[in-house]
Amino acid sequence: MKLKSIFLCLIFLGLVSCKKGAVEKGKTKIDTSHITVKSYSYNELKPLLEKKNDSIYVINFWATWCAPCVKELPAFEKLNKEYASKNVSVLLVSLDFPKQVEKKLIPFIARKNVRSKVVLLDDINEDVWIKAIDSSWSGAIPATIIYNKESRKFYEKTLDYETLEKELQTFLKQ
Repeated sequence: MKLKSIFLCLIFLGLVSCKKGAVEKGKTKIDTSHITVKSYSYNELKPLLEKKNDSIYVINFWATWCAPCVKELPAFEKLNKEYASKNVSVLLVSLDFPKQVEKKLIPFIARKNVRSKVVLLDDINEDVWIKAIDSSWSGAIPATIIYNKESRKFYEKTLDYETLEKELQTFLKQ
């Protein structure tokens, strides 16, 4: 009886593991070989937040684990596509955990077909860089900066495309 129970357990485990293997083989593999995400400390990122040229910069702070951030990403992608020829540059600054870049962030970028530049802010001194980025920032995400050489605005909220475009228009008119 004991031998029969062990035998049945082995067959069951074999079936379960075979089924799992078949499901994994059936999944579509996402090619992430072309995606790289550079990691920055705040001091390394800072020059990207303060450029003084003829471009307009839209910097979005987000994370894959932040549902409102993920919801607004298509708006930034659309803005990037529609305004690239008008000297508008979109930068997505991920606040994901550095150890999860390969397993979560890069596959997310591939799955969502993100075309904007994505970098990782890897700096444990958030008390310093949050206030340095904007003195009114509580640290909540999503958060966005739109700036050019003459002006700068900070938004600590989710932005839809219409709002984002409207705000961008104020910079294009300057």
